[in-house]
Amino acid sequence: MGIYEPDHHIGMWWEDSIKTDSCQNICTSPAAETDMRLVYMLEDIPHKELTQPKDHDQETNKSSDKVLRRLAQNREAARKSRLRKKAYVQQLESSRLKLCQLEQELEQVRQKGIYIGGRLGERTLGLSGSVNSGIAAFEMQYGHWVEKQNQQTCQLRAALQAHASDFELHMLVKSGIRHYDNLFRIKAITAKSDVFYLMSGMWRTPTERFFLWIGGFRPSKLLKVLSSQLNPLTEQQMRAVTGLQQCSQQAEDALSQGLDKLQQTLSETLACDPFGTFGAKNYMGQMAIAMTKLEALVSFVNQADHLRQQALQQMYNILTTRQSARGLLALGDYFQCLRTLSSLWATRPPS
Repeated sequence: MGIYEPDHHIGMWWEDSIKTDSCQNICTSPAAETDMRLVYMLEDIPHKELTQPKDHDQETNKSSDKVLRRLAQNREAARKSRLRKKAYVQQLESSRLKLCQLEQELEQVRQKGIYIGGRLGERTLGLSGSVNSGIAAFEMQYGHWVEKQNQQTCQLRAALQAHASDFELHMLVKSGIRHYDNLFRIKAITAKSDVFYLMSGMWRTPTERFFLWIGGFRPSKLLKVLSSQLNPLTEQQMRAVTGLQQCSQQAEDALSQGLDKLQQTLSETLACDPFGTFGAKNYMGQMAIAMTKLEALVSFVNQADHLRQQALQQMYNILTTRQSARGLLALGDYFQCLRTLSSLWATRPPS
């Protein structure tokens, strides 16, 4: 009988549970609470299944937007890259054309014999007989510079004769000052290639070389020439021009003394033992020291050109616009007269 007691209890529990179900929630069993939780969970399942696709769709849309934005950025970057490449190719083509033009001009000049066997002689030739490209390029640039200076001189003369306005004269004067600045710029580049060529004045006519000072004109001498052509000057302008001449003269003297000192130290460096006591090693050491000292010549040429440039700029600041135009005209006529005198001297009949 004891074996079947659990069934009796189950039967009693079943009857009790039926009675409990017939009652209107008078009492609540743990099993019923569990059943209710299962019902609520089952009711929640459809809602979760409905909300999950919405979230998934939103994430998909966000991913699609990111992909589209990234594709648009890639297309824009590719477009810019193509534009840069096109500009670079155009720049290369332009440089190639300029190089071809420069080579053609060099060949034309070489055929005319201006460099080889001409006035430059051996100074432009290396051991292999090739032309110094830096000097050849400067010769062409300086030739163009002289042509443009002649054009500017004619324009200034025409403008002054036509009583042009101060604004027109101001534009011509500024263009003339920039033209001289350009000459100093290309000289600085050439000095690095062959400073002796610039200092010798082989790029100028013989008459211009007669007045040469460290690769160009003496500012103080040129200021005297200009001031005589600019009268009448006011008393204040006269004092300013005189002071500028004195300052230029002092700076010229300082540079000349420095150049003399360089020549002296260079001579002392090259003075070697006449009996060769110290041998070849000491000789090569002397040459190395001398080479180092010669590099200072570039600085001397640049300083001299800077002094010339400052003299022109200060003169422009002292004078009025119309006086500056007259001064540049006088300067252009002065150099043209020197070049003409050289041509006449070269073509003079033999005595």
